Amino acid sequence: MDVSGGSGQPRSGNDEPAEPRAHPTAPAADPTGPAERGPGETSGQPPATPDEPGRAAPTGKPDPDTDGESDTDARSKPPSDSRRAPAPSAPSDPSAPTEPSGTTEPSAPQGPAEPREPASGTSEPSAPQGPAEPREPAAGPRHAAHHAGTDAPRHRTEAHTPGTGGPGRPPQRRPEPGGGLLMGRPFGVPVYVAPSWFLVAVLITWVFGGQLDRVLPELGAARYLVSLFFAIAFYASVLVHELAHTVAALRFKLPVRRIQLQFFGGVSEIEKEAETPGREFVLAFVGPLLSLVLSGVFYAALLPVEPDSVPGVLLAGLMVSNLIVAAFNLLPGLPLDGGRMLRAVVWKLTGKPMSGTIAAAWVGRALAIAVLIGLPLLTQSLGSDAADDVGMDTVMDALLAAILAAIIWTGAGNSLRMARLREHLPELRARALTRRAVPVQADTPLSEALRRANASGARALVVVDADGTPASLVREAAIVGVPEHRRPWVPVSTLAQDLTDGMRVSAELSGEELLDALRANPATEYLVVEETGEIYGVLSAADVERAFVKAMARPS
Repeated sequence: MDVSGGSGQPRSGNDEPAEPRAHPTAPAADPTGPAERGPGETSGQPPATPDEPGRAAPTGKPDPDTDGESDTDARSKPPSDSRRAPAPSAPSDPSAPTEPSGTTEPSAPQGPAEPREPASGTSEPSAPQGPAEPREPAAGPRHAAHHAGTDAPRHRTEAHTPGTGGPGRPPQRRPEPGGGLLMGRPFGVPVYVAPSWFLVAVLITWVFGGQLDRVLPELGAARYLVSLFFAIAFYASVLVHELAHTVAALRFKLPVRRIQLQFFGGVSEIEKEAETPGREFVLAFVGPLLSLVLSGVFYAALLPVEPDSVPGVLLAGLMVSNLIVAAFNLLPGLPLDGGRMLRAVVWKLTGKPMSGTIAAAWVGRALAIAVLIGLPLLTQSLGSDAADDVGMDTVMDALLAAILAAIIWTGAGNSLRMARLREHLPELRARALTRRAVPVQADTPLSEALRRANASGARALVVVDADGTPASLVREAAIVGVPEHRRPWVPVSTLAQDLTDGMRVSAELSGEELLDALRANPATEYLVVEETGEIYGVLSAADVERAFVKAMARPS
């Protein structure tokens, strides 16, 4: 049985809640008009046009028309000129509110000199005015130990040298998927044995050992060694079944993430759908076909062997078990191979893969109910007549039927969810989810950087070097952790994360390609670049996750 999956939700790596809240760099309303504009700003600047989301956000120029911009329109490219603000000063505003401490609060120091932090017990300078910045929660500042950013994590902000992967291209090598004990890499695909397999091995050893005691009583305690060998040989047959799916998938150029041997058989994790119903049918059929071939091979090997010998019993058991595996997997319901074959047939008839998935999934759920009810009745009618044996066998058969039915039912439901996911994945586009960003120097105070972002309608900050090359991204979670009164003394470089090749994604990525790029390099923010290497904006993993959940909530 193979499972086509691997497109799960991306990890955002962000502790922030998913509910909407004020973003630390979100544009704010400007009720006071020109009185709160920064130095050198004029009211006659034209507003940024929403239909040009990739344009650079000009620094220091307010744009009242961008206050209501959505995330789709909020992005930027670096400015073409080389104007850089020196250590910016906070614009004074006589109407700024003061703290009710009774002491006079001096305005922020003017000029290029770096402002000093006020001594303990003295009044603190007021936060720079301009478009409103988000306030801390009502419970008070959460990080009272911030002293001019010294307790914040520091990152270097040297210019990043792009690697050979190019902009927007994640590393080719993926992290290991894991999933148990690694047994090998046939055809380059890792094979794992899940911890649950050892439980099944013990169960098979115990059950088959009891049967050997009736057939070959002279073995004594050695029957359990023979039973353990049978358990290993049986799961080797299951591995061959899964390798058939893997080879077919690789033949069709479909990536296989791993093979895992677990409690009830094995799983080949094929990461993409087959492109045609014919390939889907072949991909599903080769597994049961190879199990039938193995059953025939064991039958042929059994013919010249004495039936009442250890080799005869082992070969007979392997022949029957592979025949059962083939017959069970040919049942026409997802997630079994027969269900995938039914899906391919319905897909071919209707031309819609989703219709095939729905039909095969509901047949799978009906099959789960049939197994839950029918398997105990069938085994009881074929079982022993002894009262004690009937009671114990009935309990074991009912337990086995319940486990099998649960696996089939949940597998059918997962197949429906995966189909809905693939149907909505194209809606996830990096260009549409990217936030507008403004470039800032590493020594820019956080308050000034936020003022520039608010003035230009941006929601992200990119730290650049003297040549305008992106070096790091200011983390949203770090901004929220800095109280407003400390922001004039916190350089943005102390809140930034250095850029790596994996944190640069192409603006053209969408769907599974976008999720693959984010999974390969987990981070909270990514720099989105054009094919030419120009900055397009910043992509937040939290935004992708929210868009993913929203897309999955919509009906198919």
